[in-house]
Amino acid sequence: GEFVHTRVNMKFPSDGGKRIYSCNEGNFVHWDQPIKDAVDAFKNGVGGKPYSARYVGSMVADIHRTLLYGGIYIYPADNKSPKGKLRCLYEGIPMALIIEQAGGIASTGLFNGKVGRVIELTPDAIHCKCPIIMGGPRDVGVVYDCYKKHGVEVPEL
Repeated sequence: GEFVHTRVNMKFPSDGGKRIYSCNEGNFVHWDQPIKDAVDAFKNGVGGKPYSARYVGSMVADIHRTLLYGGIYIYPADNKSPKGKLRCLYEGIPMALIIEQAGGIASTGLFNGKVGRVIELTPDAIHCKCPIIMGGPRDVGVVYDCYKKHGVEVPEL
């Protein structure tokens, strides 16, 4: 294979871009209430406009689309997988670096008692896992607002 550099200085769209949310809604019943509220907000419309649902099931493909067009990718912790399902060292943290370099937000959502940045996680095992909420500030802000409504402290955007 080969890598082809297609865009110089890749950045999230300044206006937030397309209204797209990406998550495996089959796990909806297992999520915490703020994540459920955020997904409902995306479905029903934030600012009067509903978001489109797009979920490939491959983090790289979903994040690539999110980077190009805007939106949010959510793979939260849940009752079945309280630490999330994506691997910190070779999925979460590398993608977080790319997302943040492009002006996006790479959050864990509520994980280990707080909402934090994926890039600040300290892996404790080679295959340790973490939850993921990645996207532009507009859309991650919707998730953060849902956490705030439930009394959870969130980082500044």
